[in-house]
Amino acid sequence: MTDERQTPFVVLGVTGGVAAYKAVEICRLLVDAGCHVAPVLTADAARFVTPLTFTALASEPAQTELYGGPSPIPHTRLGQSADLIVIAPATAHLLARYAQGLADDLLTTTLLATRAPVLVAPAMHTEMWEHPSVGDNLRTLKDRGVLVVEPESGRLAGGDHGAGRLADPSTIVAAALGVLARTGRTPDLSGRRVVISAGGTREPIDPVRFLTNRSSGKQGHALAEAAVARGAEVTLVTTSSVPVLAVGSGSLSIVNVETAAEMHDAMQREAKRADIVVMAAAVADFRPKAPNASKIKKENGLPDLVLEPTEDILAALVTDRPPGQLIVGFAAETDQVMEHAAGKLARKGCDLLVVNDVSVPAVGFDHDTNEVVILGADGSTTTTTLASKRTIADAVFDRVLSYLSSN
Repeated sequence: MTDERQTPFVVLGVTGGVAAYKAVEICRLLVDAGCHVAPVLTADAARFVTPLTFTALASEPAQTELYGGPSPIPHTRLGQSADLIVIAPATAHLLARYAQGLADDLLTTTLLATRAPVLVAPAMHTEMWEHPSVGDNLRTLKDRGVLVVEPESGRLAGGDHGAGRLADPSTIVAAALGVLARTGRTPDLSGRRVVISAGGTREPIDPVRFLTNRSSGKQGHALAEAAVARGAEVTLVTTSSVPVLAVGSGSLSIVNVETAAEMHDAMQREAKRADIVVMAAAVADFRPKAPNASKIKKENGLPDLVLEPTEDILAALVTDRPPGQLIVGFAAETDQVMEHAAGKLARKGCDLLVVNDVSVPAVGFDHDTNEVVILGADGSTTTTTLASKRTIADAVFDRVLSYLSSN
């Protein structure tokens, strides 16, 4: 390492095998886990998947050439900058060249120009995987400290089954993040306990029907993914079935709830030990006071539906919070957005309020994108542009950490 970056620098080497397409997912998962990813493709790898694909997903443009690029000595820059080098897939040819110390392209010269840990994930046909020379080369590399994610057994490119299939991308990324954790590349939320709520509550009218809202839970789940990637111990209290891809050095536990009352009880319980609470759920404001015990029949006419207010979960969390806890609220607005948001921030007493205008196309409920303004009780305002909900989640935690450091 030559600098003081907080973001782990990972060189992702991709070699020429059919499994090269899976390296695209590995690249995405590493970026999502908070890594700076620099892809390096061999000439044969570029026959299977284009460098442009990696450039679109990674932290910097993919590189394929030892000569003629923007840096006169790219292998030295990559080798010295790397906190970890991951080769996936690693072909038999790459393993042989690496074991022999050959350095005739950008990837192999980078491997020889680094003192960072190296993790290889072999992938090849069964007969190649079981060839004695491949085993000899792997033993040589292991003796030098190279880490190996063994391939799996399964369906291979030729249609048959056997050993040699590239390990699942999530397995490779988990191994990579484990190496980074052991080398002291600690993510910025390590040691923090974070409780996040997500989704729209469902308030029963009868056993079949309920009152709810348009929230999908996607933003709350993206917040959970971001927090895990940044090393936090995360509890997600959610009404949503949206999957959570928890990749990172942190941990995730999920508490499933349905109604506002259930979410109130779960958040009160889980928040007691939290350093950071993010109330991203869209909690119903009202619920039927006396839900019918049986299904309401249409032929009996309109039901006498009496509503009552639900629990104010955010206000209760602020009132009961332990010393030093930071609380983030959310507000979905459609008009007079900043005026209503400022009023809610003052009324609720939270530290930060994330507000979005859900009347804007592609913003908020049930979209994969969002655009928010983060208001601080300290008078600060942080504005984001339209981006993926995962990007917004990272922007929220960037602001959380900034707020903690300055207050």
